[in-house]
Amino acid sequence: MAQIGEITVTSSTVRTPSGDIPLAGTQWHVADYWQSEQKTPTWAIVVAVVGFCVLTVFSLLFLLIKETVHRGTVQVTVTNGPRQYVARIPVTSEPQVQQIHQQVNYVRSLAAI
Repeated sequence: MAQIGEITVTSSTVRTPSGDIPLAGTQWHVADYWQSEQKTPTWAIVVAVVGFCVLTVFSLLFLLIKETVHRGTVQVTVTNGPRQYVARIPVTSEPQVQQIHQQVNYVRSLAAI
């Protein structure tokens, strides 16, 4: 019914690498862990090196160009009584995070039935 990282959810069971957990009564928790990093794009470095032979001063300005790169993990925890499993899913964009949240909300609705 749903696949969240290495967690597979069927109509009655949550299958994890460490074993199966009954779906009924499970509790789900989602936490986002993001990092933002500023870096010089590869194309700007290439243009600066090639342009250094032609226009020394102006080509170095390309090294001032920065882009923001987002990366991180989403941690999904499923608990049922004493059994617990934590999945850490690497993500690189906001739509991936939203999709994981939507899947977890869907599974929460199944667990409540």
